[in-house]
Amino acid sequence: MLPRDLTPEAFGGYPPEAKRLALEQIGLLRQLPLGFVSLLLREVISIDWKFPAERRDVERQFQYLGKLSPQELTEAMAPFTQLRLTRELEKNDWVNTPAAFTEQLTAHHWATHQIDPFRQAAVAYMEKATAAVPDQPPPTHRLAMIVIGQGVERTDYRLFRKLSTAGLRYTNVNAEGGLSTMLGVLRERASKYPEPYGHWYIDGGTPAACEGKIARVSWAGLAAPRSALQSRMQHTYEAAVFDPEAFRSMLARTKPEEVGLTGAGAEAVLNRFQLSILTEGSGTQVFATTFVQWAAREALRRAQPTTMLVRFAPRQREKPMNELLAEAQRQPELDPQGSLVDADMGAYYTWVNQQRLSGAERATFVAWFEGHKDAVVIGPSFPKGKRDDSPTALGELLSRIA
Repeated sequence: MLPRDLTPEAFGGYPPEAKRLALEQIGLLRQLPLGFVSLLLREVISIDWKFPAERRDVERQFQYLGKLSPQELTEAMAPFTQLRLTRELEKNDWVNTPAAFTEQLTAHHWATHQIDPFRQAAVAYMEKATAAVPDQPPPTHRLAMIVIGQGVERTDYRLFRKLSTAGLRYTNVNAEGGLSTMLGVLRERASKYPEPYGHWYIDGGTPAACEGKIARVSWAGLAAPRSALQSRMQHTYEAAVFDPEAFRSMLARTKPEEVGLTGAGAEAVLNRFQLSILTEGSGTQVFATTFVQWAAREALRRAQPTTMLVRFAPRQREKPMNELLAEAQRQPELDPQGSLVDADMGAYYTWVNQQRLSGAERATFVAWFEGHKDAVVIGPSFPKGKRDDSPTALGELLSRIA
């Protein structure tokens, strides 16, 4: 079936909100080339479990495309129309399985040396759509608070080398009650600027108590789903013939309820997000630091939160894969020193990802070595590449940037 042949019945298997949107836009969908419409339907079919920021992005694309005249639409889609497809691809069920279809489409573009023009067309399209319907600024400046080094008493590792070039390094911070102070800032901002999934707390260990309208994701909180997923992974990994593609497909097909993630409404949205962290990330199933870094990255990219508190915790030491996947059957040996290095780099990547969001010029960022006097603050009112050795209370720093 080609896009021009789409009928309302084709979307019968879509979730409620996705079906409503597809039927509302069916006239436009019929005018799009197959090499593009499958990409759009990949976003539409999962819209019931998307964050508000993601939904706005999908709606923005329809707004942009819907305002184009027939000639303008033809010109906008020309780079995708010119890509050569096969009859085999056209026969696939790209309506009900757009994600699987786009994977095959990408493989086809690679095999036929069309991946570069495809990427260029995709980037140009998103730039035009974003320019036509710009992002709205957040209700206040964004704030990210990163806590690293849990369990490390002493270290010779030079912290914050990359972050210090972008902000002010503090070496004499009074860290008493540091985590509770950060949690207080998170709660206060969530109360003052209430928005769905606008404020996040991600913890690589056992999270501290935190009330309010805050999206919470933690390593300890996902112990049971991780164990169930690790068992599936181990079974596939230890098969007589290990097939990496089958391994990846198994993860992609896993449903939330199959690993104990149940719930409806807002809980279902967060469950889908947590499952994606465990099934799409590399190492997120076995390393707490990798899990936190990926969760922070995806939360920033997908939910675009106003406030985020990210706390790294020690991960288990490197072991053979079969031992890493048997976490539930043994007491993992932790590596606090190695985890500190991981978290330091993870903090830097979190700042980089925060800078990609709207309002980046006003955003503020603080990273703190938990239980110690080292911290770095980045923001429009802080000098870059400087150092402050004077006694400073962490609470005072936070009050200046929160």
